[in-house]
Amino acid sequence: MAEKIRIVFLGTSASVPTKERNLSSIAIRFNGEWLLFDCPEGTQRQMVKAGVSYLKINHVFISHFHADHFLGLGGMLATMNIHGRDWAINIHGPRGIKEKVAMSMELAMLKPGFEVKCHEVKKGVVLKGDKFQVDAFPLKHEAECWGYNFTEEGKPGEFNREKAMALGIPVGPLFSDLQKGKSVKLGAKIINPEDVMDYSKAVKGKKISMVFDTLASKSYLGAIEGADVLVHEASFLDERQDRAEETMHSTALQAGKIAQQAGAKKLVLFHLSARHKDREKFENEARKEFNDVTVAEDLMEMEL
Repeated sequence: MAEKIRIVFLGTSASVPTKERNLSSIAIRFNGEWLLFDCPEGTQRQMVKAGVSYLKINHVFISHFHADHFLGLGGMLATMNIHGRDWAINIHGPRGIKEKVAMSMELAMLKPGFEVKCHEVKKGVVLKGDKFQVDAFPLKHEAECWGYNFTEEGKPGEFNREKAMALGIPVGPLFSDLQKGKSVKLGAKIINPEDVMDYSKAVKGKKISMVFDTLASKSYLGAIEGADVLVHEASFLDERQDRAEETMHSTALQAGKIAQQAGAKKLVLFHLSARHKDREKFENEARKEFNDVTVAEDLMEMEL
């Protein structure tokens, strides 16, 4: 298996920043590369505090175009340019991402010395990386909004080298084909992967599901099923459920129920409304539905 996955909560507030919380954004580090999910105002400073390298970010994923999720992108691209970046960056987001990024660069009076590639997100796999993938799933919000899964590549099973050699398979590319699940031809004989693979020793890759602004709904349960870490917005406490429904957001209680229904292993709440000051109330409320709950703080880190 690959190196550990590092999750950094660059910000955890909803709509407006507070003294303690910047606007919500998440960075994930894996195999020497950083992935950034949402880029509101203040993200650059949080990156500096957390030791997240601008120059190791090649992919940015935007959930939607509300200001508290997107407005910091132009400034961050400008900083990358100042630091001499000369290789492409990929920005993934909802329909219209190319026009919105162009607008943000125009406002920043930015003519970057590197290519900015924009990709409109559709349901399913968005990025196939080195031993990981990112896929997107639709959420229910006022604007087109996407949640994202980061999934580490698993180990399909253990290759039995001795058994392969006993079957007469020469050391080389046929070994690799069998490990990848492909049948191979050896003379007139067909060797199937199950002839040389021990699938009982398979290891499932870690899965991190990130649910940004949304009305709590069963519609995305399938996408986040079995997440090792479910990061879910909890803009309000249950006492403000009417406001949550009005603005198409979730409560801590609802996030707890979603985690329980999805069979998640751990729930992390973020995107908390500034009107609620007591983080323990969020945790206690979610625990009514799900046991393993953490309320994220700015710059909090997790490793998987």
